[in-house]
This record gives sequence, C-alpha cells and structure tokens, in this order.
Amino acid sequence: MTESTQGKGRPTPKRSDASRRRSGPVSPPPTNRRQAAKQLRAKQAENRQRIKEGTARGDEKAMMPRDAGPVRRLVRDTIDVRRSLGFLLLPVAALLIIGQVGGNQQLYAVAIALWLATLLAVAVDLILISVRLRSVITKAFPDEKRLRSHIAYGMLRSTVFPRFRMPPPQVKPGRKA
Repeated sequence: MTESTQGKGRPTPKRSDASRRRSGPVSPPPTNRRQAAKQLRAKQAENRQRIKEGTARGDEKAMMPRDAGPVRRLVRDTIDVRRSLGFLLLPVAALLIIGQVGGNQQLYAVAIALWLATLLAVAVDLILISVRLRSVITKAFPDEKRLRSHIAYGMLRSTVFPRFRMPPPQVKPGRKA
C-alpha cells in the first residue's frame, strides 16, 4: 500500500479489539412474543423521546423528516416571523360551543356570525400565506419540486399557537427572517 492511495488513514482493527470497544453488555434476545413487544415499545418510546428533545432544541439531525431540511426551515421562519389569524379558530370555536350549550339565542347568533367572519378571515390569510410562501421558496430554491407540500406545511403551522409550535420558532414575530 502506498502513501498516495486514499483510505481511512488507519489499519482495520482486529475483531478482538473491535469487540472490546463496544459499550455495555448486549441485552438478551426476547424469549416470547410478549417480551419482544415490550422491548420494541421501550425502544420506540426512547426514539420518540430523542426526537421530541431534539426537535425542542431545534437540532436538525434529531427532527422528524417532516420538519428537517433547509426548505422547511425557511418555511418555518417565514411563518413564524408574521402574525397570522389561523390560531384564532380554536378560541372562536370554543365560544361557539359555549353559545350553543348556554341556550341564549342572541349569544349563539353572535357566536355564529363571529365564527363565519373568523373562517373568512382565516381563509384570506391562508391564501396570502400560500402566495408569500410560493414566492419565497421559488426565490431561494428555484429547483424545488415539492412546492405544494411545503406550502401545506406552512399553512398548517400558521394555525397553531406560536407558543405550541414544534419545532419552536427561531425568529421573533415582526422581525425580518
């Protein structure tokens, strides 16, 4: 082997050395289906916890594939920087239910009118969001093929209260992204 050949820069370790470096004992294989299912659930729970903690930190490597990538980061920042009306749907729906359960016809009529006005305002806001996202994404990533899925991701994110968005917002509302 010559100096000019490319490689990993070190010799391959012996099997005994490699096995010594492995950390911890290997868990025994399951003896029945119930134990196998229990181990699988524990492993899945651990994986979900790792993803949840990494997403809360904003770590791209630990995020779900749905949230990872530079285009999705751009979409998140574009949505998080503007204030949107989408998160008003839940409180107005709660008001509608209270008006219906309360039995007061006037309160119910006002709640229905407010609900319809909110739906119309949110629909207009979502149209504006989709136009804005389309222009931002095509400007930053002209070769992007999955434009519709990115826009849908942004529209869905805009309907969640900013405090409860996952991954958490990296930019403050009202500032430049």
